[in-house]
Amino acid sequence: MHALLVAMPASEVATLERGLRETETGRGCRVLCVDAPPDSVPDGLVVLWDAGGPLEALVARCRHLHACRAPLRTHLVVLTSRGDADAEALALAGADECARPPGAAWGARLVALRRRLDAEGGEDLHTLRRKVAFLRNALDAVPDPLFVKDRAHRWVAMNSAFCRFMGHEASALLGHSDYEFVPAHEAEVFWRQDERVFRTRQGDENEELLTDSAGHSRCLVTKKASFMSEEGEPFLVAVIRDVTDRKRLEHQLRLAERMASVGTLAAGVAHEINNPLAYVTSNLSYLWERLAQPALPAEHLGELRQVVAEALEGAGRVRTIVRDLRTFSRTDEEHHGPVNVHSAVEGALRLVRNEMQHRARLVCSLEPVQAVHGNEGRLVQVLVNLLVNALQAFPERSAEENRIRVSVRPGRSGYVMLEVEDNGRGMTPEVKDRIFDPFFTTKPTGVGTGLGLSICLTIVQAMAGRIDVLSTPGRGSAFRVELPALSAHVSAPVGPRLSGMSLPGDRRRLLLIDDEPSVGSSVSRLLRDLYDVHVFQDAREALQRLSHGERFDAILCDLMMPGMSGMDFLVELERLAPELAPHTGLMTGGAFTAQAREFVGHRARELLEKPFERERLCTFVEHLMQ
Repeated sequence: MHALLVAMPASEVATLERGLRETETGRGCRVLCVDAPPDSVPDGLVVLWDAGGPLEALVARCRHLHACRAPLRTHLVVLTSRGDADAEALALAGADECARPPGAAWGARLVALRRRLDAEGGEDLHTLRRKVAFLRNALDAVPDPLFVKDRAHRWVAMNSAFCRFMGHEASALLGHSDYEFVPAHEAEVFWRQDERVFRTRQGDENEELLTDSAGHSRCLVTKKASFMSEEGEPFLVAVIRDVTDRKRLEHQLRLAERMASVGTLAAGVAHEINNPLAYVTSNLSYLWERLAQPALPAEHLGELRQVVAEALEGAGRVRTIVRDLRTFSRTDEEHHGPVNVHSAVEGALRLVRNEMQHRARLVCSLEPVQAVHGNEGRLVQVLVNLLVNALQAFPERSAEENRIRVSVRPGRSGYVMLEVEDNGRGMTPEVKDRIFDPFFTTKPTGVGTGLGLSICLTIVQAMAGRIDVLSTPGRGSAFRVELPALSAHVSAPVGPRLSGMSLPGDRRRLLLIDDEPSVGSSVSRLLRDLYDVHVFQDAREALQRLSHGERFDAILCDLMMPGMSGMDFLVELERLAPELAPHTGLMTGGAFTAQAREFVGHRARELLEKPFERERLCTFVEHLMQ
């Protein structure tokens, strides 16, 4: 039996404990002392101390204790010197008895309470069984998996949905922990999250990954809360929802919306590429004609240098557009890291530039801000969606009358604010309330899917941010995206300088493998002043030379090639010459499979994406040589 002493001074606690110990029934009584009325009261004797002050405060404490106890299984005594009228008020608040401090006859009270408890237990054994069966049926009726853990993180109760989810009977799970049924690294995550709920006694909701018995990874949303038993023992209850299929569908919808945006921008992107490509092609044709002449007058050299410079500038513009498209359409959404907000804005603006210049005036205000944590491709997707929506919000009028303002500035403390504002049609309150709903659209059939803003909301929330909109019919709309800034600036790694990379007489050997002869020739020309370059178009031929004992200081190999790919080559190289594998780098034009991307992430030291400039190429190869 328990004796719960509430707000009792230490000196009075000692007196009361002596009074309990002097009685036969009180010797085995467990004394608990608390400063304030708890939310859960164990069966037994409950003693509330009156420290003086307003009667209303004492009555409120008494009423709280009465609400948190089982009246038939407890005896509530208030130790107070107040008069009969105040004692009546306390009785109305739930007190069983008022006694003058320090109290007496504790043994008699305990005997009476024990008799009541014994009588209740004997009479209601059948009722207790019915209650247990009722609780079990109630838990089994919950469609989502549910479990209860004790303080040692062992399962002590569960419903049938949880047993089906785990693939085991309740008898195999009860008394055991996650460590015995799931991979250790996942069990460790579950333990830490459960422990936080136990320690803080605050509910929590987490997204977790679980590998099931078939080896498949499942995405779960788990809601957890802690509670205390009547004996004061802590427990944890959790409800699980399997959102794997929902996550897969969201991913497919995001990709569909992204591709729809690419389709909207296709004509503009083609225009952006064709313009520089036109003068790159023309300049190269002119250069070829002049170099075909038997002799080249010295006065033409200046013009030819200008032709080459223009061709390089045009190629750089094409490379930038391709890079922006690759960033926009990339699907590696699990990769998060520092994102330069200015770069994301500039990339999105380049993608919509052609449509923008024919539809509206652009005003930019980009203040210095910290990087944010997230995925650059997904942030670019948000910006492109907001910009395309703004362009489609304008009525039929001249482009000079339409204005889009893009601004980046520090937000509230620790946040970055990004805003896209237009002076288009605006929205009514009814439309504004629904714009983030999936498949809701005010655009004509075939113009919009109704997913763009819903996906923007999902992306921003995944980056721990928020998106809001202000709109007035006839005056325009402003979308504000607020993202948490990184606490410290993350700088890009600095590669080795080109100077001193290869000293005269130090001719290190580089093996270059690419099935495109033009790529091999161009890369060889860029590197031959620094290294002794040997070019092969077939990886199998290169392996044969290595098997005959020929050695190189580093290897640069294309990832996707017919016959033997760069992945296959690296696997064979690890078997044939494992000392060379750490000095082997892969390069690619970007069109590679998910399998290839995963392989690169686990097996290759680095990946060099085409097209590349001479400095990037030389830095990459020098890393391989180290």
